[in-house]
Amino acid sequence: MSTDALPKAEPRESRGLAGQAAALAAGEVSARELTERALARIAATQPTLNAFRRVREEAALAEADAADRQLARGERLPLLGVPVAVKDDVDVTGEPTAFGCPGDFPPKEADSECVRRLRAAGAVVVGKTNSPELGQWPFTEGPAFGETRNPWSLEHTPGGSSGGSAAAVAAGLVAAALGSDGAGSIRIPAAWSHLVGIKPQRGRISTWPEPEAFKGITVFGPLARMVEDAALLLDVVSGNVDGDLHRPAPVEVRSAVGRDPGRLRIALSLRPPWTATRKSLDPAVRTAVTGIAERLAALGHEVEEADPGYGPIGLTFVPRATAGIREWSLRAPDAALLDARTRGAARSGRLLGGQVLRAARAAEAPLRRRVGRIFRRFDVVLAPTTATPPPRIGDLAGLSGWQTDRTMIAHCPYAWPWNVLGWPGVNVPAGFTGTGLPLGAQLLGPADSEPLLVQLAAQLEADQRWFEHRPPETPVPAAGP
Repeated sequence: MSTDALPKAEPRESRGLAGQAAALAAGEVSARELTERALARIAATQPTLNAFRRVREEAALAEADAADRQLARGERLPLLGVPVAVKDDVDVTGEPTAFGCPGDFPPKEADSECVRRLRAAGAVVVGKTNSPELGQWPFTEGPAFGETRNPWSLEHTPGGSSGGSAAAVAAGLVAAALGSDGAGSIRIPAAWSHLVGIKPQRGRISTWPEPEAFKGITVFGPLARMVEDAALLLDVVSGNVDGDLHRPAPVEVRSAVGRDPGRLRIALSLRPPWTATRKSLDPAVRTAVTGIAERLAALGHEVEEADPGYGPIGLTFVPRATAGIREWSLRAPDAALLDARTRGAARSGRLLGGQVLRAARAAEAPLRRRVGRIFRRFDVVLAPTTATPPPRIGDLAGLSGWQTDRTMIAHCPYAWPWNVLGWPGVNVPAGFTGTGLPLGAQLLGPADSEPLLVQLAAQLEADQRWFEHRPPETPVPAAGP
């Protein structure tokens, strides 16, 4: 089915992931109806938002029809017939995985394990969302696909690298989507798009067919408007296969939604880890995050300013990140088409491999002990997700590699340490700037703390009701003559 044949764009879906699943099970709507509406919204907004790299019109409708037949037979699965999207760094059978890169990538012959689990839960995969090249930057732009824009302001980025997934969910094209987080790439776009974004424990979601992603710093995770939906998607895709290098003991997250977390000790941390670059916390972000701290205190928690002892954690991040970029860049059909910044990072990955990379990985356990000392006194760390509101489209497009890194750190110095440690974090909406741009705060915990973080996020959501705020309907370009 071509996009020309799709019905006119429907209003965005008001029900979340769990609500759609319940409506399907009750026979209130069909999977085909939901999928047609999602495809119509995608087609109508693609010229403006540009959230998707690949849209699976015919395949998605065939999956929806199959789901309707299962529903008619009385079968029930957690997401049977619900349309979802995935980021273009996971494999979907029959689709290329370009991960933001230009070039002619071959179609994949099998699903990634997380996509297989989505299908096993009955979800309909409507498409693959845009990412900057190899997920490197907190903006979603590139010559391979253009510019992905923020539904809250088309002049601004939704963030990155899971910017396509964030834009799709924030605009109501789908109720939830998978992203990935190697330095904040779920949490940052969640913050800048007014969403809940969960970076789970390393290994919680299988990275297969990769034994691990980007030398262990990258994980997959959900983006949604509501905590319950993000928790549901996380539970559905969690689990491992024999080839995974990281296999934590299972936890159940959705059941934590609505449970009283009790009186928690929360550290408000506004100081970012040391980097050799200048950065400062925007006053609007400071006000928003301290406002969240005040609400948590009003909810009965003990909140005190305190910072983790990060130490030299930045020295361990760069070798792992650039080694991952080098490995992925070798898959590009034509390396000459890659961004010069990508090629530079790949060269750094080659130089920092071997002994330097091994030392960086060996430093992880001592760093966990050092940073983990804060959890002797506190249960959760509350920190800004970003240091600034979302930048404008194109602000980082023409910069050199060093200028990009320096500017990127100035915008986003808070998220990446938890990728080195492999621990969970949850972005929650924290309000807006005076001009209506979304801001976020992150709840950070030690290993296997997803249920506690989700309990706290859900309690805060019940108080703040951030899901009631929606961006304006994305304008649809007028048809040509």
